[in-house]
Amino acid sequence: MPADPLERTLLVGARAQGIALDPAQAAALLRLISELREWNQRFNLTGITDPVEMVRKHLLDSLSVQPYLRGTRIADVGTGAGFPGLPLAVINPERQFALIEATGKKARFVRHAADAMGLANVEVIPARSEDWRGPAPFESVLTRALGKLAEFVRVAGHLCAPGGRLLAMKGRHPDSEIAALPPGWRAVAVHDVRIPGLAAARCIVELGRA
Repeated sequence: MPADPLERTLLVGARAQGIALDPAQAAALLRLISELREWNQRFNLTGITDPVEMVRKHLLDSLSVQPYLRGTRIADVGTGAGFPGLPLAVINPERQFALIEATGKKARFVRHAADAMGLANVEVIPARSEDWRGPAPFESVLTRALGKLAEFVRVAGHLCAPGGRLLAMKGRHPDSEIAALPPGWRAVAVHDVRIPGLAAARCIVELGRA
């Protein structure tokens, strides 16, 4: 078992989620936390400052959506400091990720972090998702902190390929938000997820075209 508490938290937590990280992947993810801590001192990218909590609330939380990804083209809408897109790109080198973030300092950090981790499968899009049109649609479109489901559909529905999925990472089951989905969209499934080390309720809402 690794002596370093961050590495131990990461490896044990990922294994509990069914993800076996190889040494290079673990090193890349811990490098991401190191870069985030350094940049956070200057740019206030996240309110979470304890490094172990960063591993749990950023890395392990991001990895929870892994079983529900489909296809090879993934978009992360409103990625913030790169979550969930950067951790997912580390463990999915065969997939291409577009990380969309309109806030300049956050987009700059995401580009820096992707370069620092040597991620060739990440493109950073410094734009508002509702204004951006990619060269091709995405099989999976993710968000972790975009607000209500109807807003997610409004700003990102056009990015989703036919038969693709919008995947919204949420806390408790958002039943009222599901009931308020706009015409043409439906909740395909709501997946309960458990983040190792965190007691808070978490779920992933899978949306598809009706």
